[in-house]
Amino acid sequence: MTGKRLYVITGPSGAGTAEIVEKVLADTENVVTVTPLTARKMKEGEVNGEGLIFYDLEEWNALKENGDLLECTEMMGNDYGTSRKLVLEEFEKGNNVLIQTEPERAAQIKRNMPEAVCILVYPFDSDILKARFAEKARSSFEVSVRTEVALSQINSSKLFCDREVDSGSEDKACGEMISIINGN
Repeated sequence: MTGKRLYVITGPSGAGTAEIVEKVLADTENVVTVTPLTARKMKEGEVNGEGLIFYDLEEWNALKENGDLLECTEMMGNDYGTSRKLVLEEFEKGNNVLIQTEPERAAQIKRNMPEAVCILVYPFDSDILKARFAEKARSSFEVSVRTEVALSQINSSKLFCDREVDSGSEDKACGEMISIINGN
């Protein structure tokens, strides 16, 4: 390996991980993502390798058996995952790899690649999280349930994540994330 690293960014819904990852990728060199894999059928207009890499079920099962999936999950009857081989290929090209995923999938990656750096992103002030949920919720009950789920995900993620970043301020969170990737 060339000394490059896999950074796994995770957090609950409402944490702002997608926006932070987008900015970090735009503001750093030699940091890339890898295309996710799936065993579902392509939909009309989809192109293999653009957004997803498609496998038939037999190929998918071989990936699982060979240990090539750093993580995999089933969503709505379809299998999705992240390829160890694609991550290692990016390391060989001199790139760090950044993957943004939900906590359960991040935990799988950490188990399968312990050297990965898992970063938990969430607003340290839970009132910010509640306010973000309130912007999109249909009821106070929904805000309460989403907040409870998010706090549970945060607590379970603390068990395997290496670092935590406060997403209360997006710009500050991006700067901290870039600092972590740069080894500071």
